[in-house]
Amino acid sequence: MWQRALIAAESITAVILAGGRGKRMGGADKGLVDLNGRCLIEHLLHAIEPQVGAVMINANRNLERYRAFGKPVFEDSMPDYQGPLAGFSQAFARIDTPYLLTLPCDAPLLPDNFVARMAAALEAEQADIAAAYDGERLHSIHALMKRALAGDLERYLAGGDRKIELWYRRHRLALVDFSDCPSAFRNINTDQERASLQRQESSQ
Repeated sequence: MWQRALIAAESITAVILAGGRGKRMGGADKGLVDLNGRCLIEHLLHAIEPQVGAVMINANRNLERYRAFGKPVFEDSMPDYQGPLAGFSQAFARIDTPYLLTLPCDAPLLPDNFVARMAAALEAEQADIAAAYDGERLHSIHALMKRALAGDLERYLAGGDRKIELWYRRHRLALVDFSDCPSAFRNINTDQERASLQRQESSQ
């Protein structure tokens, strides 16, 4: 049973990571892929806005379309799609809150108590980073972390490393148990997965 956190929603900035190549969807910009009449990123914005103080979007294509959602949009400073940690680093440079929450743009089923549970675990374990765990696997991009890690991440990237799990091991990590709702981390990586979720959502 998770405990209510003392970390205020206003002290957290969420960044939705929409800067990937979308290789498994034929190069589609996944944040803008339609799911039942709304882009994937719209589903996420609807879910996350009530839970945090501010929201930003990390994108490397279609910047004007993302800006139309009314949130600050920023690109990676590193060329050639360097992965999610590049987005984390750029987010750290832009937020003015003590905590950063990161989310992938292709997992639209975020629960309404997601941030509260992440923050409670971060506090309870006196951790630097909290990452979601569905009972079987770690969802490393669903993470809450302290802005104080910015300098260490910059040094890590400067050394040529890009693996998110290796960077996490440098810090105290809390695994947040979401085994009661593993579907919250259902990713849309292919057209088949999108069609399957669309049918499921339409039938509810």
